[in-house]
Amino acid sequence: MTVMRGARNAWRWIVVGSTVVLGTRTMIGALIRGRMTLDLGIGRSIRALGPITIDVAAPRDIVFDVAAAPYGPRPPAELRRHVEVLQRSPGMVLAAHRTPVGHDEAVTVEAVVLERPSRIGFRLVRGPVPHVVEEFRFEDADGGGTELTYHGELGTDLWALGRAWGNRVAAVWEETVRRSLDQIRDAAERRARSKAPPNAGAATGG
Repeated sequence: MTVMRGARNAWRWIVVGSTVVLGTRTMIGALIRGRMTLDLGIGRSIRALGPITIDVAAPRDIVFDVAAAPYGPRPPAELRRHVEVLQRSPGMVLAAHRTPVGHDEAVTVEAVVLERPSRIGFRLVRGPVPHVVEEFRFEDADGGGTELTYHGELGTDLWALGRAWGNRVAAVWEETVRRSLDQIRDAAERRARSKAPPNAGAATGG
């Protein structure tokens, strides 16, 4: 009888342990994919994102328009696959951003403030961490180009455990931003070249 009772207790702990492990894995998966935000408000830690600065050989208004294109009234089809505007008001949108994560995708929902041509601000509404604020700054540079700078901050709860999670999220977040900046630069420079006047250096001599 004692042996049977011990076996039942062992199985009970195995079931409890398995449930905890599966629940933890499910929760982590939901956090990574932005389907759940853990906002406890205790042990909050804040870390910087960026700064990341790139030089773009295009005027500031063109660079801004390229960066803001996903949030416009008629975004290109390739951008609509990654960004969905959920709500729109003057100078601001609420948008869902989709980023591939392995065989799945992460979805973050952010409030986006558009201040043409100098700034685009972002505030996280739903995502893998409880707090993110970011901005793109557009400054005129020498030679008619643009200096585009990204910076922000990311916050997590639960002290050291949250900081470890925040560092993991921040690495992926910043890499995603770097890819976006490269895409903005390439598209803006292509648009600037297409708008440039024909080269007048081929004048004929008499």
